[in-house]
Amino acid sequence: MLKRKKAILVLEDGTYFEGLSFGAEGETSGEVVFTTSMTGYQEVVTDPSFKGQIVTMTYPLIGNVGVNREDVESDGPKAEGFIVKEISEIYSNWRAEDSFENYLKKHGVVGICEIDTRELVKKLRSAGTMRGVISTVDLDVDSLISKARSIPPMEGLNLVDEVSCKEPYEWEYGTWRLGEGYPKREDFKYSVVVLDFGIRYNILRNLVDVGIKPIVVPAKTPPEDILKMNPDGIFLSCGPGDPAAVTYAIETIKYLIATYRKPIFGICLGHQLTALAMGASTYKLKFGHRGANQPVKNKRTGKVEITAQNHGFAVDESTLPDDLEVTHYSLNDGTVEGLKHKSKPLFTVQYHPESSPGPHDSRYLFREFERLISDYKGR
Repeated sequence: MLKRKKAILVLEDGTYFEGLSFGAEGETSGEVVFTTSMTGYQEVVTDPSFKGQIVTMTYPLIGNVGVNREDVESDGPKAEGFIVKEISEIYSNWRAEDSFENYLKKHGVVGICEIDTRELVKKLRSAGTMRGVISTVDLDVDSLISKARSIPPMEGLNLVDEVSCKEPYEWEYGTWRLGEGYPKREDFKYSVVVLDFGIRYNILRNLVDVGIKPIVVPAKTPPEDILKMNPDGIFLSCGPGDPAAVTYAIETIKYLIATYRKPIFGICLGHQLTALAMGASTYKLKFGHRGANQPVKNKRTGKVEITAQNHGFAVDESTLPDDLEVTHYSLNDGTVEGLKHKSKPLFTVQYHPESSPGPHDSRYLFREFERLISDYKGR
């Protein structure tokens, strides 16, 4: 049993939890959120959409399968901190290369364990997400409350600039296969420009699987430069922060919708930015949707999909223009989970069909995007 330093988590309302340190020592701050995913902690901590947030895992035992170099969704951890009930000091999996704790230490991610995560989640569900601080160096509650209250609120916060790529790049690897890892593909049917607001690698892998070659470009790429590339489609990625604060992206998407005549597909933040570009509004959810067990109903088919989700904002249905129709709803709270343009080849979803981690119910959307590109090819 490792000897651990004392750590403390303090929320902006004065609630605090005393626990033990794991991962890196030090101090970190952000919006405290929770995810209901039972596993996939490596994918969670490397998800760019968690930038600016401290993540609470609701599953009580974390770290038991270790980490490896393959199960990542970006070039490294993006979450500001990590909260668990119990961190496993023993890991066992044939793909494991190191412990989750060592992984967090190497990347400077501060964590706290041995707290009642059930009580914390109940607090966040009733009061809503709150700003918070984890510290192993300052254990004075009043001091940490003051620090928590000085953190910028998520509303109005543009975090896309912190996670978007700096230079364009191409992606050629599909989803993981036993005995192969991530296979490289060479026989692409189409290419799409991916606007990187905080892309997850598994989105790119799923595009490759259906024969689409992603060309990933920085979020601030001018729309004229995108059109010069003459892609077969455009993909609008997920990402962190308040969509209304990413004003340049809204203007870019508005321009593309008005001038581009080929298919556009958006996920999560890309979904929200598309709605804003068409004149709708977004709002902050009380505690958001984060986890791999979120039920969504497809209005067209009547089928229910169990989806992976990670968002704290939603599109206000009452503000949608006549050109957009709702295609999917959340069965938990009735919020908008999918949109489609009535006359243009444009559709978006709020959830994550790439599902890493999560069920594969919604991966058909990548095939739909490929079919839409095929239909419009050569027009």
